[in-house]
Amino acid sequence: MNTKNTVPSVWSKITNSITFKAVSIGILILLLLIPVTMVQELIRERRYANESVVNEVSSKWGYAQRLTGPIIMIPYKNTYWDNKVQKATQHYAYFLPEELGISAQMEPEILHRSIYNVVVYQAKIKVKGHFRQPDFSELNVNPEFIDWKNACLFIGISDMRGIRNKIAFNWNKEEKEVLPGIDGSKILNSGVTVKLPLLPEAGKDANYDFNFDLTLNGSNGLSFIPVGKTTKISAASPWSAPNFDGAFLPDNRTISMNGFTADWSIFNYNRNFPQMWVDDSPDFESSSIDVNLILPVDHYQKSTRAVKYAIIFISLTFLTFFLVELITRKRVHTMQYLLVSIGLILFYSILLALSEQMSFSWAYLISASAIVSLITAYSYSIFKQLKQTLLMGALFCVLYVFLYVVLQLEDFALLIGSIGLFIALAVIMYASRKINWFQNREPVSATLPEKENIAEEENI
Repeated sequence: MNTKNTVPSVWSKITNSITFKAVSIGILILLLLIPVTMVQELIRERRYANESVVNEVSSKWGYAQRLTGPIIMIPYKNTYWDNKVQKATQHYAYFLPEELGISAQMEPEILHRSIYNVVVYQAKIKVKGHFRQPDFSELNVNPEFIDWKNACLFIGISDMRGIRNKIAFNWNKEEKEVLPGIDGSKILNSGVTVKLPLLPEAGKDANYDFNFDLTLNGSNGLSFIPVGKTTKISAASPWSAPNFDGAFLPDNRTISMNGFTADWSIFNYNRNFPQMWVDDSPDFESSSIDVNLILPVDHYQKSTRAVKYAIIFISLTFLTFFLVELITRKRVHTMQYLLVSIGLILFYSILLALSEQMSFSWAYLISASAIVSLITAYSYSIFKQLKQTLLMGALFCVLYVFLYVVLQLEDFALLIGSIGLFIALAVIMYASRKINWFQNREPVSATLPEKENIAEEENI
């Protein structure tokens, strides 16, 4: 027995078996998870670079702004006896307005830094309302220990660098001096203070009207805290892509290409903090009203979603090549599978790069057209037949059109994606119904016609 001829013959049968080729393709698909992960990491890096630019610009222009207040703070003392010695502890009582009205006009602007865009705004805010005389009877405080002379009013502003006007605070038609910073309070991190001596003899029925104008620079969004017993807020801007977030959606809104308007009506029982309290820091954030100015297209998010379909694309492409290889008996080398897969992965890198320079739709069209043309032309060099080449080109066109549709339909992406994959599986099952999976393939030369191969085998 000639062992020299037996070993190559056995190896040839193994390498030409359908099972061996299917296992090889499966291993190759698993290995391609590595470059797919690298592309995902590249998208994260570019997104992080974009966020870094946004933070840098915002640090100079102004971060997202939050307006809280006005809030009246009145210090008082509680006394107690300790070993026959009378001692006192310092406390602070806080009171919120009966009515609060806020009107904000946001003028947006897009700042450019390198290839990145940052949405900023200048908001012209008008605030008005009124307080009732603070009533300590519900707090069980001895009137003798209330420090009315050191009462003050706080207006919380999250980023003080964004203030662009001299604040004129009017209290009962009398202008009060506005001081920077907030002293003696833990309820707000930053803002301004108005010294506000109150007279206890004014009576419980006394009312104090107030109003002030505020011009704020900020980025991305503007928030309000509805501190009034009744709070009415209105916001308007020529920006056509707002995002209303927070604890309350607008009662009325109008959004068009020319901008948006929105208004809210909030009552004290809608929120999670009282009209008056002592010392504690209430949870203002849980009742925030947020108006965000967002860019209409987040290409990093869409690129991330597209990469999630990379393995499915590669698997369907390999499976199609494999079926065509079985049906036409044209062998496709593992290296050719690898080159095709590199082209498929390169699509996502090109898409990411182009989407940073132009709209996502144009970036997708250009990158998809380039990869479809490249792989279709390469398919012709493999199969040498126009029919198979056009089949592969049509398959790639359908796949990329399908992916684009899925990316646009965010709410129905899972449904459409599942239906599309079901249809693809059904087509593959139908196309492979007559294949004899238990039959080994005869080796076919990639360069010589079948008749010449048979003649060479007979001569050997």
